[in-house]
Parts: sequence; structure tokens; C-alpha cells
Amino acid sequence: MATTGKLHFSLVSPERALYSGEVDQVVVPGVDGQFGVLSQHAPFMTVIQQGAIRILDGASERKIYVGGGFADVTPQGLTILAEDAVDLANVDAAGLEKDLQNAREDVRDAKDADVKAAAERKLARLEAIRAAA
Repeated sequence: MATTGKLHFSLVSPERALYSGEVDQVVVPGVDGQFGVLSQHAPFMTVIQQGAIRILDGASERKIYVGGGFADVTPQGLTILAEDAVDLANVDAAGLEKDLQNAREDVRDAKDADVKAAAERKLARLEAIRAAA
């Protein structure tokens, strides 16, 4: 177990590792509600839902959107395997609004059921990112 009072946290998505470091606390959107993990937390594994992970270290807070996945708390720390992840610090609000507008048009203009379903999934993801930001 950590003796420094810090929690080792890693966040990995299918594309890349988004975060790895020592932090004070991580707040995670669990399927049964948000939960916080501190150093020396009891081990467990759970499914996480779409939402924002809050990484707290001192006075700083960083938010990363996740589109679901798994959280694994061990004596070594917290690892999150996210299905999809976006660092909200890198989200351009104006660009996101334009992407949302385009996605809405794609849903409206879709002629094929499969194309429409894909456009609806993209729109839902963008709306969730906006809500998390």
C-alpha cells in the first residue's frame, strides 16, 4: 500500500494512455452513482458509466469524459479502462457546438436505418461530452 498518502491513478482508452500519476483523489461515475477513491482504498472492481472522471490533486482538478468502462482498485492504486475517453481540457467549446450541429443534421438527413443509428450514437456521445464539460 502507498505510504505517501497519494493514490496512483492510470486511465487507459483503446487509443492510448490518457493519464498516469500520483493524485489525492479520483471521483468516478459508477453505475450505482459516483464514488471517490483515495490512497489505501479497499480493493474492488466495478463497471463505470458515461460521465466525467474528476482527478483531484491539491487545489487542481482535471476532468476527463469517459464513455463507460471498468474501474479496478488494488493496493497499488486505481486503474480505469475506458471504452472512450476525452480530456475535457482539450475540448474547444465552439468546435464542439459545430460538431453537435453537424451531427444533428446527419441524424435528420440519414436515409438508411444503419446510417441513422450511427449518427444518433455520434450525437449522443457529443451531447454527453458537452454535459460533462
